[in-house]
Amino acid sequence: MAMTMHVDIVSAEESIYSGTVEMVTAPADGGDVGIMPRHTPLLTRLRPGEVTVEKGGEKQAFFVSGGVLEVQPHVTTVLADSAVRARDLDEAEAQKAKERAERAMADQKAELDYASAQAELAEAVAKLQTIQRLRQRSGI
Repeated sequence: MAMTMHVDIVSAEESIYSGTVEMVTAPADGGDVGIMPRHTPLLTRLRPGEVTVEKGGEKQAFFVSGGVLEVQPHVTTVLADSAVRARDLDEAEAQKAKERAERAMADQKAELDYASAQAELAEAVAKLQTIQRLRQRSGI
C-alpha cells in the first residue's frame, strides 16, 4: 500500500478538495513542485496554474489563480486566491479574458493598468493551458 498524506485545497469562497493522496503537484513561484508524503516542510507562493492530486493512478486537476502552498510531512494545504475544478473552466471565457488583457496591454495608459492587464493575461493563459492539459489527459 502506498504512503499517503492529507491535502486541503481551499479558497476564500470554499473548500474545494479535502482528502488523502499519494502526490500533489503545484505551480510554485520558482517552478512546478511535486509533493509526496513526508516531504520537507515548505512554504511558497503559488502562481496561476494547475494543481493536481493523485491517488491510485487517478489524477484530479484544479485551477488556482495564485495563493500559498504550505507543506508539512503529512499535510499539504493549498490556500488559493480562487480555485475551481479544472473540468469546470470555461474555455471561451478564458479566451475572451486573454484577448481583453492583450488589448489593455497594447493600449497601456498607466503603469497600474499595464500591471493589472499583465496579471489578468497570466491568469487567462494559465487557464487555457490547464484546459489543454486536461484534454490531453482525457484524450479529447
